[in-house]
Amino acid sequence: MFDNPSFDHHEGVHFFSDEASGLKAVIAIHSTALGPSSGGTRMWDYADSKAMVTDVLRLSQGMSYKNAMASIPHGGGKAVIWGNSKTGKSEALFRAFGRAVESLQGRYWTAEDVGIDTADIEIAAKETRYAAGLTTGVAASGDPSPVTALGVFKGIQQTAMRAFGSDDLNGKTVAVQGVGSVGGYTALHLAEAGANLMITDIDQDALADISKRTGAKIVAPDEIYDVEADIFSPNALGAIINQDTLKRLKVKAIAGGANNQLSVPAMGEFVRRAGILYAPDYVINGGGIINVAAEISGDYSRHWVDQKLDTLIETLGSVLDDSLSSDRPTNEVADEIARARIAAAKA
Repeated sequence: MFDNPSFDHHEGVHFFSDEASGLKAVIAIHSTALGPSSGGTRMWDYADSKAMVTDVLRLSQGMSYKNAMASIPHGGGKAVIWGNSKTGKSEALFRAFGRAVESLQGRYWTAEDVGIDTADIEIAAKETRYAAGLTTGVAASGDPSPVTALGVFKGIQQTAMRAFGSDDLNGKTVAVQGVGSVGGYTALHLAEAGANLMITDIDQDALADISKRTGAKIVAPDEIYDVEADIFSPNALGAIINQDTLKRLKVKAIAGGANNQLSVPAMGEFVRRAGILYAPDYVINGGGIINVAAEISGDYSRHWVDQKLDTLIETLGSVLDDSLSSDRPTNEVADEIARARIAAAKA
């Protein structure tokens, strides 16, 4: 654990197993300097436990940085459940997971993420007070994905402004990787703005639905890197920007909602050298956690959420401008700001 390249001085990494339900879960708490950690739960059929642990470590660190950049009173945490989200769900599983979250006594708040929906979290909430993204309750706000997607769309406009000199997406071609809860809503915003869409996903039903609603052209998952486009928008899993895929991209900007898009931080410099402007993932996709933070506060206000989201997008613009003026990769600029905010909170 301590030798894992992604460990980064996590405050705690908690393993949970429940034989009766089959639960195998890890909750990683990267930092509570800014407040109790918060971050969604992902359900994925990992190749092995090492892949599972590496994923949760990277995701929870990303949540620390995301929450810091969003200026909300939360640290970074994340949970992963090892299993097939199509066939492995049960009420017993999510109740057991809820008990695991409750055992941390508020040091970690959970919500939806890849493979998990509102209904799953509401089952977990029967066993824990520390769940958000719910449809019932005093401050319930429901699925945070639409707010994440709205932020991603506004972030794409900010990125386009720097890459093309205008935030007008009419006629721009956007290659959208992943049209699930976040990617699907993002695609709808892009289509409404007049963008031409190329989309891909492993979920054929989701693809067909978004294509029908937007007129998007469907391509095979591996072909999305080779299409002629202006913007590449990753909205599925992470580590998809690497030495192999970067050579295939024919775009001027990368801006999407997926977490941990760079295979390693050093890829940010290679992206910059390739003449591609990259919107750091944990800045552009912070809308959902802002929405969750409003719900956790117990006094949900959509006005507050919208104000925080607009401020976050302004922060993204500042990161992009700093990168362009200093010839530094955008992820390096954003990391510096996030780490400084966390360090100041610790002090």
